Amino acid sequence: MIVITGASSGLGLEVAKLYKKSRKKVVNISRGKCEFADLNILLSLREEPEIEKATKEILKIDEPIEAIINCIGVYNEQPFAKITEDEVKRLMSTNVKAPLLLISKLMPRIRKDETDILNVVSTAGTKGQKENPLYTTSKWAERGMTLSLQDELRDTKSRVISFCPGGISTKFFEKAVGDDSRSDNWMPPESVALLIKQILDLPKSMEVSEIVINRN
Repeated sequence: MIVITGASSGLGLEVAKLYKKSRKKVVNISRGKCEFADLNILLSLREEPEIEKATKEILKIDEPIEAIINCIGVYNEQPFAKITEDEVKRLMSTNVKAPLLLISKLMPRIRKDETDILNVVSTAGTKGQKENPLYTTSKWAERGMTLSLQDELRDTKSRVISFCPGGISTKFFEKAVGDDSRSDNWMPPESVALLIKQILDLPKSMEVSEIVINRN
């Protein structure tokens, strides 16, 4: 079983499509439905009760969790002088709290199933950017969480991957800032999704602990 957060669109949708073709059971957790998922758990994951509901639904399935792929994320371009508390809560809840609490609540099952975890961070989590300071902050936090999780599961067969892509040509930025032509020549999501699957398909004796993918 492959659990994907945010598989209703963009990169998550392409990842789900690949695993569906590979005859894997796909579980999507997001606000929208994924056509390639065997089970859609339709929740926003911003608050703990919703995360608790998603966890219970996953634990009902009598099948090992091979991988958890966290594609969930939201974007913001508020400059430092205009950052609002509401946006801090929105970005930190979605980009950090959601994957953190989901993994925390599934930890016994992760250890039992030797589950791999791949968190889609961003190149924003590897540098400072004045154009989107709040988004960058949330991605540094997600990356820090991922690195700490690597240490937590170091003595297990679970692999934890910090996946940091640059710009991907999806509706992700357009949804946040309106018409956004910047993404026209960015990386195709199907290619990035293929790389994610190739990394997770490597033998368990191999771990790509962190990978940074920049658009050319």
